[in-house]
Amino acid sequence: MGKLYLRSFGCQMNEYDSAKIAELLGRAEGLESAERPEEADLIVFNTCSVREKAQEKVFADLGRVKHLKRARPALMIAVGGCVASQEGAGIVARAPFVDVVFGPQTLHRLPQLLERRRASGLAQVDVSFPEIEKFDHLPPARVAGASAFVSIMEGCSKYCSFCVVPYTRGEEVSRPFEDIVAEIAALAARGVKEVTLLGQNVNAWRGTIDAERADFAELLKYVCEMLHRVRYTTSHPREFTQRLIDAHRDLPQLAPHVHLPVQSGSDRILAAMKRGYTCLEYRSIARRLRQARPEISLTSDFIVGFPGESEADFEATLRLAREAAFDASFSFAYSPRPGTPAAELPGQVPVAVRLERLQRLQVQLEAQARAISEGMVGGTERVLVEGPSRKSAAELAGRTGNNRTVNFRGGPELIGRFVPVRITAARSHSLRGELNAK
Repeated sequence: MGKLYLRSFGCQMNEYDSAKIAELLGRAEGLESAERPEEADLIVFNTCSVREKAQEKVFADLGRVKHLKRARPALMIAVGGCVASQEGAGIVARAPFVDVVFGPQTLHRLPQLLERRRASGLAQVDVSFPEIEKFDHLPPARVAGASAFVSIMEGCSKYCSFCVVPYTRGEEVSRPFEDIVAEIAALAARGVKEVTLLGQNVNAWRGTIDAERADFAELLKYVCEMLHRVRYTTSHPREFTQRLIDAHRDLPQLAPHVHLPVQSGSDRILAAMKRGYTCLEYRSIARRLRQARPEISLTSDFIVGFPGESEADFEATLRLAREAAFDASFSFAYSPRPGTPAAELPGQVPVAVRLERLQRLQVQLEAQARAISEGMVGGTERVLVEGPSRKSAAELAGRTGNNRTVNFRGGPELIGRFVPVRITAARSHSLRGELNAK
């Protein structure tokens, strides 16, 4: 059998897509996984364009495998994901040894693109946006544990001034309700107990259920009937309705954890980002969520050093992060993305200032997360056991409702089950616990 070397960058949507690419190529071409590009018959880079100089990093990675193509002309090299969507045929123009370029919405066409490349001898480029078509052609997920990801929508229609996603993944398109339920039912039948619903703005999902228009909160009611635990990411404040807040009150299967990016604590910066909400509106969502589910953990995303951000604006971000009691969150220094409105804004913040502010925010966020972890010590958590601990084969690792890893002693028969674990200690990035037999 041939070998596939697949390297994935970026978000959980990319991880989901990469898993589908591997399954698709395993089925269509009989390819098995390769640990190193030197072992591969096909190299695939599934790219992300969120971070700074993403395009240059892709070409650097391509440069590192160019000699393999020269030594073995039959080796195929494909570039997918968001950088592929942005650059299109420009990738082949700059790196003529690339055989196939495909976008996030055309990954299901990869076997046909490879076939056409072999038949014609010409590089193939398809970065179109055929909406929901890809989901109709992807193989069912391979189950490798008690949890799985299910993508319920693609793209984004928010057009935040700093973001490339609407240009690389297209407008928001929701998967049909019947397709989502069928995929989850198949996963549940194969032992999956927890599913994470994925989308760029997952709570913007809209569909039809029993001939009636339905929103994300309605979808959750049906999904929660099929599973022991349900998560979702990433949500957007503009779509975080009262119905969704009520779902966290009414559906015990919903994990007590919400990832809700705020990006900034300054209304002036939020307006420049075109986020479509104010800090007061965001605080209202957080307050109502905690009223509905007091134990809920709230995590977020931050962009520091956005064009025009003053020290006062940044202090407002620190204040919001503190008042909202955010748990482990992601924070990034602003980096201009080519083609986005923010890249042309005046008042670009010096890199040194961005990095200094980022460090201050991260120190605060880490302290908040540590305090929450320490507050869990002595309590008992419902933990989904994922498998052996990374550090010790004699221990198990599982995940709490608020998305923390817990390591504890237990037998392999517990893998894939929910068990009560008493938390005994908080580590820097995990918890210690012991099985609670009561």
